[in-house]
Amino acid sequence: MSDPKNYTVGWISAIGTENVAAMAFLDEEHEVPNVSTNDDNVYTLGKIGKHNVVVAVLPDGEYGTDSAACVARDMVHSFPNIRIGLMVGIGGGAPSEKHDIRLGDIVVSAPRDGKGGVFQYDFGKKIQSQLLEPTRFLDQPPRVLRAAMNGLKSRHEFKGGHQLEEAINKVLEKHPHLSEKYERPDPRSDRLYKATFIHRGDKEASCAKVCGSDLSNLEDRKPRTHKEGSIVIHYGLIASGNKLMKDAQKRDEIVKEVDVLCFEMEAAGLMNHFPCLVIRGICDYSDTHKNKEWQGYAAMAAAAYAKDLLSQIAPGRVETEGKIRDILSNGQSDYSRLMNQFLTAFKLRVTWNL
Repeated sequence: MSDPKNYTVGWISAIGTENVAAMAFLDEEHEVPNVSTNDDNVYTLGKIGKHNVVVAVLPDGEYGTDSAACVARDMVHSFPNIRIGLMVGIGGGAPSEKHDIRLGDIVVSAPRDGKGGVFQYDFGKKIQSQLLEPTRFLDQPPRVLRAAMNGLKSRHEFKGGHQLEEAINKVLEKHPHLSEKYERPDPRSDRLYKATFIHRGDKEASCAKVCGSDLSNLEDRKPRTHKEGSIVIHYGLIASGNKLMKDAQKRDEIVKEVDVLCFEMEAAGLMNHFPCLVIRGICDYSDTHKNKEWQGYAAMAAAAYAKDLLSQIAPGRVETEGKIRDILSNGQSDYSRLMNQFLTAFKLRVTWNL
């Protein structure tokens, strides 16, 4: 039976589709040991390269920052030597003139201007239809992950691209029963509708049937070149909150003010409690035109990137990182004090629109 102390990488998935993608990219799978009766998580253990990895998924039907925080808390308790964390899965893209984000692309949380790579966009209230200031940026990912991310980005540039599509294809060849749900959908189903055009009727029905392909309702986008490839990796700010973003106009308002690349629902519950890098495959455009057609492939893309990232980190380098459990234990009082100071200043500086 596996020893919980041998696992140094914690990987969290929010939904079953993401969990399947994580399992598919393990090089080998290990027997799960007995954990505390107070730990409700279900784990998959295995190895990626030379790293021992523990994967956990949120309970079925539970989403949001609180659920993610509970899963992370139990994980670091049951596996006390976890030193780096990954939040890997799907998210809603935030395309703009500045960022040509397409379905199947990858967004990686990257610090900007001295701030962490995750922005909690539903922190506080809105005043006079404007975003509340000051906005809340969460902790940066661990240094070792930021270094690996930058090294991987440089390697991809030097090599003229990545091999993620090939990695996904190899996984699907190894597990052919996954192909129907997890292979890349027909690119013609990648439609970016104008922010004012709303999906009417059956929300589960495809946009091809309900919304059609009338060019007057679609944003004009140039086809990607062969050089760009079908998966583009974007580095920048991820917006996280407890509510699913499915309002294109609100999406664009936030993008205009904060320049986010992606919306998701779990990272804000992790960053200050489970230091990690957030990796999201884009499965929709954070609007009313949501469906599950691209979820499987987007999850595969994110998992493929996570595996590529781990290949940049030597196991010995991970061992030099502090244990997440110890970091949280030692820093809890300081964190609470800083948050209290922040909230006090916040209340003094902002007139609440009650």
